[in-house]
Amino acid sequence: MECAVKMARKYHHDNGEINRNEIITFLDSFHGRSLGMISAAGSTKLTEGFQPVLPGFKQVPFNNYDSVVDNINTNTAAILIEPIQGEGGIVPSDITFLKDIRKLCDDHGILLIFDEIQCGVGRTGMLFAYQNYGIIPDIMAIAKGIGGGFPLGACLATENAAKGMTAGTHGSTYGGNPLACAVGNVVLEIIDDEKFLKEVSKKSLIITQKLGYLLDEHPEIFEEVRGMGLMIGIKCKIPNIDVVNAGYNEGILTVPGGQNVIRLLPPLNITNSEIETAIQMLDSCANTLKKKPSL
Repeated sequence: MECAVKMARKYHHDNGEINRNEIITFLDSFHGRSLGMISAAGSTKLTEGFQPVLPGFKQVPFNNYDSVVDNINTNTAAILIEPIQGEGGIVPSDITFLKDIRKLCDDHGILLIFDEIQCGVGRTGMLFAYQNYGIIPDIMAIAKGIGGGFPLGACLATENAAKGMTAGTHGSTYGGNPLACAVGNVVLEIIDDEKFLKEVSKKSLIITQKLGYLLDEHPEIFEEVRGMGLMIGIKCKIPNIDVVNAGYNEGILTVPGGQNVIRLLPPLNITNSEIETAIQMLDSCANTLKKKPSL
């Protein structure tokens, strides 16, 4: 993500627009925990205790086109967005909003940056989440899934967007690590396969249907299922951390997110029997929570 922001600024600098360095980001976003990326997200949860934050970022409401338009000026270099907000509560971009943002960038010479670190590499049933929307970003950051658990990340870009990143302008101590890249090659060979990705979509449908049963059975606990592919969120009616902790006791790991959501991010090769076990565990969690005096 640091590389993505540097690339956008360098692009405009090399075009002679040295003051064009502002990045529009979105409320409830998450782009990492470096000083630059907590400044990009801007939330108090991330920045408290680490001030002063870095300048050059404007946060606007997610899925709100008018707010984006209102914050564009001659210094706007890029718009940075997660196609599906993860930390924010598994909130997909509206397809019309994302297409309008792409056109806005084209019309104003602004670069569009996608953060697909959580939603990319097969997670949504497509190799990259942007393919679900039928648009292409100028710059995209990926990580997590590309290494299959091994530390690996990458910053991808069109040739035009990357033209300022000449040799020596960016580097990393472990960049190009041969072992990590070998792992990534194998992961991509497996995931970038039509049959594999169809299975991800199939498993998503199975899980979503079974989660619908959970909502019907436990309306006091669960409120809504959202997401795309195997990036799934369950909005809770009780504090989500209570559900997460109950899951620990049952042997299932979930992650809290914004909007009182718990995040389910199962392995892309999860089996039907594992799905059934997970649903049973969540069912047990809900039954345990319903016995608490507060409910």
